[in-house]
Formats: sequence, C-alpha cells, structure tokens
Amino acid sequence: MPDPEIRFVQTGDMPKPRTAPHLVCGFPGSGFVGKLAVDHLIEELKASRLVDIYSSSFPPQVLIGTDGTADLMKNSIFWWEGDGASLLLLTGETQPQNPDSEYALAGQILDFAGRLGMKEVFTLAAYITGVFVEKPRVFGTATDAGTVAAFAQNNISAMDSGSITGMNGLVIGIAKMRGMRGTCLLGETSGYVVDAKASKAVLEILLKMINVKVDMANLDKRAKDTEMLIKTIEQQMAGREGPAAEGKQRPQNTGYIS
Repeated sequence: MPDPEIRFVQTGDMPKPRTAPHLVCGFPGSGFVGKLAVDHLIEELKASRLVDIYSSSFPPQVLIGTDGTADLMKNSIFWWEGDGASLLLLTGETQPQNPDSEYALAGQILDFAGRLGMKEVFTLAAYITGVFVEKPRVFGTATDAGTVAAFAQNNISAMDSGSITGMNGLVIGIAKMRGMRGTCLLGETSGYVVDAKASKAVLEILLKMINVKVDMANLDKRAKDTEMLIKTIEQQMAGREGPAAEGKQRPQNTGYIS
C-alpha cells in the first residue's frame, strides 16, 4: 500500500508560545464525546485556526457547508494562549481509514505540535458501556505512572486493562516513544447517541488538569438536550417491551473503548 498523502495547509500565522502548549485532540468517534468537547473549547476561547490537514486516507467525499460550498474532509488545529497556559486544539471531521494512515497522521500531528514546544498531549474519547447513565464517569490512562497516580485527585477512574483504538490511542502511544507525556480521558457513554453529557464530564476534568476556565453554558444546553433524547428513547423502548419489561435488568456493561 502506498504511503498516504498528508497535507498541512497553513491558515494563520504561526505563534511563538510563551509557555509549552498542551495539545488537546477531539477526533470524531462514538458519541462524538471528544469532538464536542474540543469544538466547545475552540468556540468559547475564540481560538485561531492554524492549519487544515488533508489526507488521501480520509473517506473519498466532500462535505457541504451551511453556505452551500463543498470541501474535502479534513482535520484542523487551532491555537489559543492565555495567562499561564497555551493550547493547540485539534478537531476533525473524520479519522484515517487504515492503520498505516493512522500511524502516519499521528506522527505528523506530533511533529507539528513538537515544533511549537508541545510536551504533553490529551486525547478525549468515549468509554462505551451500552447503557444510559444519569451521571457519566470519566476513565483515564496515561503514559507515565505519576499522571495515573494523580487521577484520583480529579475523580478519574484509572483503567487497568483493555485497549484504546484509533487515533485516540495512537497519538498518546507515539508521544510516549518521543519522550512526551500523553493522557487519554474517556467519558462514559451508551454509544447510541451524540452524548454531550459525556463530553461535559470529560471537559470539566480536563480544564481542571490544565488550569483553564471557559463558559460551559452552551455545552450545558447540549447536555440537557442529550438527557431529553435519552428519556425519549427509554420511553419508546419501554413502550415496545410492554409490562413484561418491568423488573428487567439493564444490559451488562460492555466496557468497549473508542
């Protein structure tokens, strides 16, 4: 298989960070947990677009924008700097379609962030259970034992088995090989809906870890929309199952990670 073509198209002036930036990645995946969180950060912080990333490994299609124009599917990296903190924020419309391309893209993303002095990366993902929950938990893994040991201080449940698939796992794994710290935070979600509740849970913990504050009102509203959707689904399921469903146990936690 030929190497994928990956193009970084610069859309803004390259910054000169005052502090080593954190890279925070919100790739699209189950429940859009990470993508919603990073998109909220970009919007609330009014982050500046630095680069758009195109790849021949992305699905062969264009997306139509609200203004009627078409564009190839892409990932984008945004930049924000405040008092004592700076962020590189990666959001995406897709992930690569094969393992070779995932490795290639993860490496080039870390190359780009490394040139700006990045030493720590966070990926935000979904911990899929197959059941609806009132208050999503946040799970985590990291590339160094010190970070894992501190999880309890932030109400993160440290994972001790399993694997993380796709870019959310590869980015932190390759970061470790390069001497950078990597952490993956995963919001508990059913996997059935776009889950802003899980996104909010992950984002609140991330903001504590990196000491950044943002207005959460818009994400709160989306989380309430998720709650209403879940209630509607549960009511429809109960109606189909009828009285025989009373006392029926919920599905077991599958613990699928993405």
